[in-house]
Amino acid sequence: MPLSSGPTPTGFGTRVRRLLHRPSGNALRAAVLGVNDGLVSSFCLVMGLEGAAASREAVILAGLAGLTAGACSMALGEWLSVTNSREMNNKRLRDMAHELAHDAARARQRLVAVIEGKGVLPADAGRAADEIMRNPRAALDTFAREVLGINPQERGGNPVQAAVISFVLYSSGALVPLLPFFVTAGPSAQLGSIVACLAGLGLVGWGTSSFNGRPGWFSALRQVLIGGMAAAFTYGLGTVFGSL
Repeated sequence: MPLSSGPTPTGFGTRVRRLLHRPSGNALRAAVLGVNDGLVSSFCLVMGLEGAAASREAVILAGLAGLTAGACSMALGEWLSVTNSREMNNKRLRDMAHELAHDAARARQRLVAVIEGKGVLPADAGRAADEIMRNPRAALDTFAREVLGINPQERGGNPVQAAVISFVLYSSGALVPLLPFFVTAGPSAQLGSIVACLAGLGLVGWGTSSFNGRPGWFSALRQVLIGGMAAAFTYGLGTVFGSL
């Protein structure tokens, strides 16, 4: 398997490290699902209140309270998740640095196995491993990415940034069902909320098709049907409990 096409000023080990490092990300997935959580939760809450024949003011108040509570919960959960992930990754990187410093032979064997797993010939893999191991920083970077699955620059992400983004995304989705109630009331507000939410669900479903491998129309239709059924269920519950 050729590692490069033509001469290059970089070393052989550097070229192998570039081969090993395959960038990937799930920012779009997190964004779509964050908006979806807020949209579905708020849609179901609003429809439940509408089923119970709540006033416009009650719908807005409860909807905003639900939006705030849900967004805060999502942000706190994201902050804790990313913080714990960073702390765990920092510990794993310290352990890996200790192994590289005190058991270099074993670390080299692991690195050779990783490089060979990418399709590099054994002789070339050994040569690349030797070159990488001569640079402690490059060695730790390669082990972090290929053995531990950690990006040493990110180490799990920024917890504050993750919390803020989660709060904003959830809030933007949760606000959709409430918008019609700010400009009108009664059946027109209810209908406007349903239309806006179903359209939003369709867009979210279409967005998920970018990472789930399904056709856009299929993902959109599935999202609309499932979200619509959940809202219909809470509307029914609201009707039952509102009549008690």
